This record gives sequence, C-alpha cells and structure tokens, in this order.
Amino acid sequence: MTSLWLDRNHSFRSDQFHPRSTVDTVVAGAGLTGLVAALLLARSGKKVLVVEARSPGAVTTGNTTAKVSLLQGTVLSALRQQYSEKVVGAYVEMNREGQAWLLRYLAERSVPFQHRDAYTYATSTDGTETLRLELAAARAAGIEAEYVTDPGLPFLVKGAVRLRGQAQIHPLEVIDALVDDVRSHGGQIVSGVRLNGLRGLTGPGPAVVQTDHGPVHAREVVLATGTPVLDRGLYFAKLKALRSYAASFELPGTTAVPDGMFLSVEQPVRSLRDYPGDGRRLILVGGNGHPVGRARSAQAYLDTLVEWTTAQFPGASLTHSWSAQDYQATNLMPFFGKLPRGQGRVYFATGYNKWGMTNAVGAALDITADILGTRLPWASIIDHRVTSPAGAASAVSLNAAVAATVARDWGQVGLKRLDESREPPPEGAGRVTRRGRKPVAVSTVDGVRCQLSAACTHLGGIVRWNDSEKSWDCPLHGSRFSSDGTVLEGPAVRNLRQLD
Repeated sequence: MTSLWLDRNHSFRSDQFHPRSTVDTVVAGAGLTGLVAALLLARSGKKVLVVEARSPGAVTTGNTTAKVSLLQGTVLSALRQQYSEKVVGAYVEMNREGQAWLLRYLAERSVPFQHRDAYTYATSTDGTETLRLELAAARAAGIEAEYVTDPGLPFLVKGAVRLRGQAQIHPLEVIDALVDDVRSHGGQIVSGVRLNGLRGLTGPGPAVVQTDHGPVHAREVVLATGTPVLDRGLYFAKLKALRSYAASFELPGTTAVPDGMFLSVEQPVRSLRDYPGDGRRLILVGGNGHPVGRARSAQAYLDTLVEWTTAQFPGASLTHSWSAQDYQATNLMPFFGKLPRGQGRVYFATGYNKWGMTNAVGAALDITADILGTRLPWASIIDHRVTSPAGAASAVSLNAAVAATVARDWGQVGLKRLDESREPPPEGAGRVTRRGRKPVAVSTVDGVRCQLSAACTHLGGIVRWNDSEKSWDCPLHGSRFSSDGTVLEGPAVRNLRQLD
C-alpha cells in the first residue's frame, strides 16, 4: 500500500550521521511538525539535527488527505461540549495561525496548492442537527461559516456547513521544500536513525540523546514522532491510536469532480477532495477509521471504501490505496509544549485528531517560540495542561479497555487457547501461535517466513496481524511492526524479537 503522495520518483539523500557530535537541538521526526520546528530554529541560528527513523514525510504526513482547513468536521462542537468559548477560540487561533503560516510559506516558495471551500455535510435528518451545533460553535469562535442545502455532491445530502477559502496541498511537495530550506540554513537531516532514549537532563551541559546508531549531545530535544517515543508523562495512556483508510480514483470525462473538500458527520466517515495534478482528474476518498490493532480485517475496511466510491462515481478507476495513523487525545485537545520530567529541555506535540496540516504547524510555532524565549498568546490556554472532566473520564475508560485487552490476550496464552501449529501461514497471512508459554507471531510475506515474539516491545501487548498492510499491530497503544519485526510507528522504539 503506497499513498498517492509517496508514489513518486524521488529518493531522499540523507546527511551523514556523526555519533557523539554536539548540536543545539535534536528534532526527532521529519514530518510536518518536525521540519517546521527545525526550520524556525535553524533560521534563528540554532545548530539543528533532525533524526528520522524512515524518510521525511514517510509516516503520517505522507499518508494524509492534506486538507488545510479551519472547518474540521465536528471538532469544534465536540470541543464546545467540554470547554469554554475561550478555550475553543484559542484552539481556532492555533489552527488559524498554523494555516496562515503554511500557506504564506508555500506562496513564498512557489509550492503549488489549491484554494477550496470546505464542507461538513450530513446525509440524514439527525446529521443536520449535528451540523447546526457545529455551525454555532464555529461562529462563536469567529469562523464565518454558513449553512447550505446543496454542497454539489452526486448523492443525496440533507445539508452542509461551508467555509470558503480553505486549501489543499500535496504534502510531500511541502516536505521537499522544508527539507531544502532547513539545509539552506545549516540544519542536517538524517534518515534511518531512530531516537530511543535520553539521559543527562539534570546536568548543566548538553543532554545525551540515544539513538540506534549511537549517541549525540543536544541542549534541547523536540519529539515530533506522532506519539511521544519517550514515556515521560505517560502520553501513550492519554491518546487513542486510530487507523483510517484512503484511496484515489481517476474519474472518466463524463463524471463531474466535486468542487470542494468534504467530510461527513455520519459514521462511517466519508472524506472527499480532488487532486488536479499529473494531468489526471483524480478524487481522493477517505474514512472507515477504527482503533489500531482491533480490526478483524483491515482489508475489509479498505474494500468497503472502494466499493462505496465506485457506487457513487460510476466508472471511477482505483489508482492508489493506503492507510494512515492518527492520535486523538482523550480530552480532544492537542498536547504540545514541554514534556513532563524533561527539565524544561524536552518538547513534544501530539494528538492532532486527523487535522495535522494546521495543528502541526501551530504546535511547531509555539514550541520554537518557547525554545527561543517567548510564548504565543493562545498556547498557554490550550497546551498539554488542559484536561476536562470528560477527558479524564475518557482516559479512564481507554485504559480500562487496554487492561482488559492485556488480560484477555495473555489469558489466551496461559490457558493454552492459542494453537501450536507449526504449519506456515499461506502467502500474505500471519497468525499468533503459542510455543510453550510464549506467544509467537508467524507470517509469510513474499515467500519469506518470519517467526517473532508476539509481545510488543513497548508494554508487552500481544500484536495482531494487519491483512491489508502485512504488518503486526499492537491493540494497546498503536505500535506497529513490519512482517520481519521492524518498528514502523507508535511508542515502541525496539523491533520485535526474532525467533529461530
């Protein structure tokens, strides 16, 4: 599975990694958050090193639908149920500032993007009531949205909220521009290097940043890794890891391309936008989200998304399909700022709830302002200290479900309810078996059979097979591993242990 954005003839040239070198700032993660932060710090004269376990934009940024919008489905009305208008307004200001910075930057760098109206639409009468709540929350927060009855979709819609003048981007073109700009200001970007620890924060000198290729020294560290890969603050217990699906289709000349960016209020969610590049008439459709590692068949989620699209757009031809991972905070508000127990020298950002194109930039703006000695006005209102009673209750419920999953899955091992078959799975399949008292993850991919410990290297959850991406996914906190056990994403920083 490769996204439309990542399917291109472009190879990243990594800078050389120098173990035991000293820099001002290490940024872990070369997605939108990390690269914007790195650029702003490098512009200020900081010596910056970006370490990326894969390649720039390879994870969330390269798998997004890339809408740069202040109208975000039903986010504002959901926040308004938990927070005051002041807090919701600060969230909007964060996103407004992030959007303005990004679009101004793209214009200055001549990176193409398209202005589009954004729509949140309903296909049911109950959905229109949700729309009116979102419209009220948006207007109260200073967003000039309006209610329309016909957003121009080719299927029955009861109504929609519209916000004019939003934008959509090609996220990897943005990443390319940021990479070049960071380097032009003296920053270094290395791929294939994973941050996996940190020590020496309490001393007067630089901290020791541990990686799988050796240590480096830095005065401050920015974690831009999707979910924090250091467990200080226990943010893995305050985030829901969610997997969702997307596909792009070429439309025949007789089929109209919807003019705008669309998101439904009903479940399963349907997200739509066009892509005018490559001389083709493409439409991107997303949705069918679920908690990571808890789908009986990930492929079935993708299949139903494709079936829905071809039914609504006759003649649509599938070009790409992929999935992405996002993190939703239990209190629905992004976490960003100083990481607890980081001695004021470790910064992080997470929990964008699928709206990273604006939240990521907003978080990066505040983190860099903080490092350089200032704070942005909205940041002190909504940074990681915000927790509503509803958010606290959601965190309790989330962690109770995690505990139940651990007890059930390891109980299966202890009660010998997992089979002990030594037969290899068929091509493209994986299963968890038992060897004595230990769960074993066995798969066959491209003719290669792998046997791994099935215990996630983060907190020991038993991984489950993802039949769409041929990966092992942990249902506890969203860590994911390739079929050979290599860490793909999530809070885990160590590979699954290989077995003979």
